[in-house]
Amino acid sequence: MALVACRECQHDVSKVARACPQCGAPFPARPIWNGTGTDWKTQTTICGYPLIHIAFGRDARGKLRVAKGIIAIGQFAIGLITIAQFGIGILFGFGQFLLAATAVAQLALTPVLGIGQFATGYIALGQVALGYYTLGQVAYGVYAWGMNHPNPEALAFFARFLPFLRAPD
Repeated sequence: MALVACRECQHDVSKVARACPQCGAPFPARPIWNGTGTDWKTQTTICGYPLIHIAFGRDARGKLRVAKGIIAIGQFAIGLITIAQFGIGILFGFGQFLLAATAVAQLALTPVLGIGQFATGYIALGQVALGYYTLGQVAYGVYAWGMNHPNPEALAFFARFLPFLRAPD
């Protein structure tokens, strides 16, 4: 097995080592290491934040890349509009776990409109919905329509936006 000097501490390491046993540098045999994934931003900024920021993976120090911009896209993201696995969206979020004013996500935690497997909000639609007006398999709210709460006022509210809904015969 060939040994080379670690780019950080200069100790001998294997060419295929994932981390230096001395200093912990990732892929120490590589002369340059910029991390994994990508980190891209537009040159256009608004209030110091890039218009679009896309970030995935880890940087050269091994820290998670977080997208922060007006439109933020990444595994972890914070922005006015966010598309992320885990994110915070000021206006809107789309992804897996989102905290936003409005969101479409597996777990949508919102004060206004949440749509997802588990959704919260003034208006919440989901398998489990929690809010003021709720529609879901399991719905909890002041006006809830679900298996556990068949409230006709909730059905009337949602039928205005979702015309395929109608009262049962």
